[in-house]
Parts: sequence; C-alpha cells; structure tokens
Amino acid sequence: MNENLFASFITPSVMGLPIVVTIIMFPSILFPSSERLINNRLHSFQHWLIKLIIKQMMLIHTPKGRTWTLMIVSLIMFIGSTNLLGLLPHTFTPTTQLSMNLSMAIPLWAGAVLLGFRHKLKSSLAHFLPQGTPISLIPMLIIIETISLFIQPMALAVRLTANITAGHLLMHLIGGATLVLMNISPPTATITFIILLLLTVLEFAVALIQAYVFTLLVSLYLHDNT
Repeated sequence: MNENLFASFITPSVMGLPIVVTIIMFPSILFPSSERLINNRLHSFQHWLIKLIIKQMMLIHTPKGRTWTLMIVSLIMFIGSTNLLGLLPHTFTPTTQLSMNLSMAIPLWAGAVLLGFRHKLKSSLAHFLPQGTPISLIPMLIIIETISLFIQPMALAVRLTANITAGHLLMHLIGGATLVLMNISPPTATITFIILLLLTVLEFAVALIQAYVFTLLVSLYLHDNT
C-alpha cells in the first residue's frame, strides 16, 4: 500500500508522452456553449452559476477591475471542475502539482500588481510603509512588506496543492485500511468504510471551497491594485 501511495500524483503518459495537457483541457468540454433559443437545464444551471460568481466576486471592483470578469469566472470554473474530476477513480488531478498551481498563481498575481503600479503608483508604494512608522523601523518594515508581497503567489499555490493532496492521500490510506480490515475484522471495516464515505463527501466540499478561496484571493489582490 505504501509503495503506491503517491502513484496517483505521477503525471500520466502514453507511449512516453505526457498527456497532462489533454487532461487540463478536458473540463472545458463540461461547459459547452448553446445555440438554442431555449436552454436546457444544464445550460440554465451554468448561466445561473456564472451570474452568481460574477455577483460574489466582481461587485466590489471598479470598472477597471471588472475587465477581469471573464478571467475570474474561467479560473474558478476550471479549478472547481478539475478538483471534482480528480475525485473520480483512476483519474489524475492536475491541481495536486505545485508547478501547475504556480503557473496559474504567478501570472495572475503579477498582472494585478503591475496593474496597481501602473495606475495607482503612490497607493501601491504606500503599502510598503504604513503611515506613522518610526524612522528606526522603516528599513525593516520595507523588507518585511516586500517579502510578504512576493510570498503571495507561493501561498496561493501551496494552499491549493496541500489541501487537494492531503485529501487524496487520506482517502487512499483509509481506503487501503478498509480493504485490509475486511478479512480481519468486518465490523471495523464497516466503520472505516463509513468514515471513507464521509471523507469523500467532505472532499467534494473541499474541492469547491479551494477553488473559491483561490479565486477570491486573486480577486482581492486585483481589488487592492485597481
């Protein structure tokens, strides 16, 4: 059981070629565009979900920040659908890879910060030195604020990676323990199986919550710089 503990996190390949790009593109199939005059229930639910996301995420933004609406909506739907698909058996979850999460976090964070330096230079620089700071603490505070600024994309990526990976590992361990206990102690195996079911439900919630938290933090970074 321990030998294959991290097997689900290995990037899948076919004939030596990685297929992670195909896996990343797969969630887009779940959100097709409709050309009908009257939408079905799936498209109606999709439109309701998009409107809800826009209302929750973009209400606090200025008109300049609302130009990122399509990016924010696409981000939360991509992360959420990818996390949910990763809970299916024998599937690969791209969001368990720190490299992929960094590739999402760094460009979005950098775009928001550069937008702030371009349009709100004085306000952006003021974050490095709070008003009323003693002169002796100015160099230290500037260093601390600079470090905290550059840590933001790393925190975004690590938070998403750690939460999704921890859930998958815990499900793998409890599932393996359930299989072992079936021949040793069926009552105990039944209890662990119930725990596994409850954990699976929890992981569905975590998958959606982590997508919401990641996108919300990006939205807040954008709000601070527009």
